[in-house]
Amino acid sequence: MEQLIGTGVALITPFREDVSVDVEALEKVVEHNIQGGVDYLVVLGTTAESATLSQAEKQLVVDVVVRTNAGRLPLVLGVGGNNTMAVVHELKTLDLSDFDAILSVSPYYNKPTQEGIYQHFKLIAEVSPIPIILYNVPSRTGSNMLPSTTLRLAHDFPNIVGIKEACGDAVQIDKILKDRPEGFLVISGDDATALPTVLAGGAGVISVLGQGLPSLFSDMIKFGLEGNVKEAYRIHHRLSSLMLLIFEEGNPTGIKSIFESKGISRSTVRLPLVEATPVLKDKIVASLVQLDRAHV
Repeated sequence: MEQLIGTGVALITPFREDVSVDVEALEKVVEHNIQGGVDYLVVLGTTAESATLSQAEKQLVVDVVVRTNAGRLPLVLGVGGNNTMAVVHELKTLDLSDFDAILSVSPYYNKPTQEGIYQHFKLIAEVSPIPIILYNVPSRTGSNMLPSTTLRLAHDFPNIVGIKEACGDAVQIDKILKDRPEGFLVISGDDATALPTVLAGGAGVISVLGQGLPSLFSDMIKFGLEGNVKEAYRIHHRLSSLMLLIFEEGNPTGIKSIFESKGISRSTVRLPLVEATPVLKDKIVASLVQLDRAHV
């Protein structure tokens, strides 16, 4: 799965003022990232506010991204949930012909045991027609998929090709890196830990900030993959304040403010999320201005 090494971005779903999907803005977001040099696009992840999209809206988002991308970059589709059989049914009925892999989150809210998590992904692996990237994000799911479970799945199912790891724990990430099967991708799910993960042997990142600043973020990951630690960290330190700022009031609240400041899309989000406060918007704009003034 070499096409999924480097910088992937978890695309937002832009909304109009009336909170309907903004197709034109979504086209601009996709083009912004392709022109900015990212390596692949992730559609309908958490950052897309997929939990608040209807099935018709999800299909609209997929159609717009596929059409705009026009085969230029690999595509990954978010397909997950806490109802195992519903996910299995979705995988049996979805047209996945335009996608290189699915990204599937560890079951949330139910708080399953490690065996429950394993059995959930076992069924998904048995029916998925395309490769699977696991997604561990304990801060959202309420449970942590331990390295032993990740590695068990990685060894048992060849079509489970990687994990987006957002545990925020370097020791946990290192355990997976140490004992993973050959070719298994360990992908950072946190912007702030993306570079350390890459330098430890990871395959890259699925980023939130990267879609707003695709060129700079992609360069950082490329330098990291090449072992150019000095240049990679130079960019990391330039981006570090924004890596934190955009999550200060939740995601995708912050990244949508970046797109608004760039004139690409509105900062509108759907309830229960709310738009960034004027204070946060001002801080984000100030950081972007400071970034533009600095020299690479």
